[in-house]
Amino acid sequence: MAKGRYHHGDLRAALLDVAEELVRERGADGWSLREASARVGVSPSAAYHHFASRDALVRALSERILSRLGDRLADACERAADESANPSARERAADESAGPGASERGASEDADPGARERAADPHRRLIALGHGYLHWAVEDPAVARLVFGAGATGPDSRVSPHPHDVLTAELDRLADLGALPAASRPGAEFVVWAPIHGLAVLLIDGLIRVDDARAFDLQAERVIRATLNGLCHEPAPAEGWPAVHTTHTDRRRSHLGQEGEQVGPGAGDLLRQAE
Repeated sequence: MAKGRYHHGDLRAALLDVAEELVRERGADGWSLREASARVGVSPSAAYHHFASRDALVRALSERILSRLGDRLADACERAADESANPSARERAADESAGPGASERGASEDADPGARERAADPHRRLIALGHGYLHWAVEDPAVARLVFGAGATGPDSRVSPHPHDVLTAELDRLADLGALPAASRPGAEFVVWAPIHGLAVLLIDGLIRVDDARAFDLQAERVIRATLNGLCHEPAPAEGWPAVHTTHTDRRRSHLGQEGEQVGPGAGDLLRQAE
């Protein structure tokens, strides 16, 4: 954005836009708030009315990016659900050629909204979430690295929908469908996130490569299915799985506690109990 281009409107949003441009051009650390102000076409003092420091601008940008990613992942899950609820012409023809039994199963699925999802592929939505996360990271690696860094958000950050919450909702859905054992549900979001995130980092750092888009999606699907298969067959320890937490889960836990809702122990609580 050239100097002098900004004339009126939302200066805060304009600063976030140019900060995102600068991140793509130079990474998370290769620019200053003064430079962002100049690119918008305002004085640094005007920028300081909205952001007390460059770190504050970067944190606000991270929050916006995470919210946008949360929307993208939720949309990917819903599109997968629509495909599952509205089978293609080829799938309908296969059902018809399968005979009366298939028709009876179809009627049963219509009576039970979750039956088709269980019969078709209960993991379809979660696979779509994984695809969305990986495509986002590979398409916009500099921005992804910004929010991958520790401290991208803080205790007072507001991110909605947060990608973690989208993943949590999808795992809850799987548990409700009976596609994920109840004993494996606690902390499963971290077990699933770890390989998806790890694959994203390996891809954007160029440590692994795939031949084409089809191979990319198949590799992502394999990682997710293998992880879910492991969760479905893991033996739970007698004392239960240890809690894992992030800045977001700590923030959510604190918010729920302030509202008077019952919350379970965090990782720190469990460590203190073990001492």
